Amino acid sequence: MFSKDVEIGSNVPKTVLLDLHSNYLINYAKDDTNWEKVFAEYLKMSGIYWSLTAMDLMNNLDKIANKSEILDFIKQCQHKTGGISASIGHDPHLLYTLSAIQILVLLDALDENVVDLNKVVEFIQSLQQEDGSFFGDKWGEVDVRFSFCAIATLKILKRENDIDLDKAIDFVMKCHNFIDGGFGSKPGSESHAGLIYCSLGCLALTNNLHLVDADLLGWWLCERQLNSGGLNGRPEKLPDLCYSWWVLSSLTILGRLHWIDRTKLFQYILACQDDETGGFNDRPGYLVDPFHTLFGLTGVSLLTHEYNVNIGEEGECILQTDIEKYKSKIKLINPVLCLPQYLVDKLGIEMQVLSL
Repeated sequence: MFSKDVEIGSNVPKTVLLDLHSNYLINYAKDDTNWEKVFAEYLKMSGIYWSLTAMDLMNNLDKIANKSEILDFIKQCQHKTGGISASIGHDPHLLYTLSAIQILVLLDALDENVVDLNKVVEFIQSLQQEDGSFFGDKWGEVDVRFSFCAIATLKILKRENDIDLDKAIDFVMKCHNFIDGGFGSKPGSESHAGLIYCSLGCLALTNNLHLVDADLLGWWLCERQLNSGGLNGRPEKLPDLCYSWWVLSSLTILGRLHWIDRTKLFQYILACQDDETGGFNDRPGYLVDPFHTLFGLTGVSLLTHEYNVNIGEEGECILQTDIEKYKSKIKLINPVLCLPQYLVDKLGIEMQVLSL
């Protein structure tokens, strides 16, 4: 059967270029004239989160984080409604509210009164609808992504019971497609790996993973792997490095991570690095950015820390030495909240993850 894919050349990197990636993110953070940053102002809060998380995973958070400047920025982005925006002067949104709270966790500033956390909770409460869904902001778009943002933010704040969780999960399950086991953005929408992650995240944070068929959904997610080793988000799409997070995190939550061909995916992730500037791209030869840089690193993290395999298994010896090496160089990522696991442990946040 024909399937869209890319070819991996012979001259791609053979190891994870950690020093280059750190330098890329440091330089990206310093250069406020970068045209890419100017045009991505509407993503700034999330961009800071992606960069800080990537640096923390590489044990280099102290090299990029001007803590007082970042905290002041977050403070200026909180609105009277309690919501937090992507940048100063932008509208508040659940996506950037979650990113801001994640940044506060990364900088150990959740209890420093940077923002009014009670108002954050009120903002989230105001966006829940009668059917349990959430608007992303005052303009009224509904998407299961916003359900995840709401539940994840409240879970970090230990205020998840301040919304109607039963209705929230009922809406998530209305987005479930029983034929392939996946989830769409809203009821009746096509299954998509990114939305599956959001839906499983909601279920994991509320101990409701029993509502899904882990085997059926696990196989659909594994079928996202192409001959190149890369993963796509839905059938007949090109591979994209970011699905090394959306697919692998979902498989980790389901206890089916080992169903993926780790060697081929690891080689695809290595191929998506720029060996001159540092950073990761969505597919080999494309431009790098902080978004794909984070999710390239989270892919390596899950494949090294969470992938249990017998070393003697066929095909698994190829990269075993390198993979073991990265366990000490890249921290374990939490598959639900996309924060380093040590921070989740520090906060005492509990969630459900299945085992095979």
